[in-house]
Amino acid sequence: MNEKQTQGTMTMVGALAATVGLVAFVAMMVIGGMSFAGAFGIALAIFLIVAVVLMIGFHRRMKPAMKVAAPAAAPAPAPAPAPAAAAPSPAPAPEPAPEVETAPPEPAPAPAAPGKPQTLSAPKDGGADDLKKIKGVGPKLEKLLHSMGFYHYDQIAAWSADEVAWVDENLEGFKGRVTRDGWVDQAKTLATGAETAFSKKVDEGGVY
Repeated sequence: MNEKQTQGTMTMVGALAATVGLVAFVAMMVIGGMSFAGAFGIALAIFLIVAVVLMIGFHRRMKPAMKVAAPAAAPAPAPAPAPAAAAPSPAPAPEPAPEVETAPPEPAPAPAAPGKPQTLSAPKDGGADDLKKIKGVGPKLEKLLHSMGFYHYDQIAAWSADEVAWVDENLEGFKGRVTRDGWVDQAKTLATGAETAFSKKVDEGGVY
């Protein structure tokens, strides 16, 4: 093979090898999704292999008896990059616990006023006692006592010291009259059916 034939052969081999390498490079970049460096390395290896194979083929045709050296082993292709692990899907948010309807708390009973005596909503059978027979209780004060729930001698006779203090404090316009005029002692006498000096005067019409 003369020099011109050798140059023509090298040019054709280079062109074919370059074409195959370029096609492989584009395929690995576009289809294989490889990086530029990986695709270029593999394309270069393919270019060298194709060039060597073509050169061997041409030499065998021109010099069948020529011993052709074994082609160099192609470098192992770079491993394809591992696919990125899919991000774990977020855990669903826990559902809020259902609201439990609770009955509104019952209002606490109003505490009884300390020391307040027991009262009545109306007088007992037979009507109210004449509270004006108690010294210090006039017609106006008797009406006030009725409005407070006191109608009978035995109610007043049963008042304790704390209850007397409560009534004394709550007699509007007559505060302190229970203690000052001794209502409890008079009511105890009148509750038994007996009379007092003041109740006699009331019965005789000498007071009101």
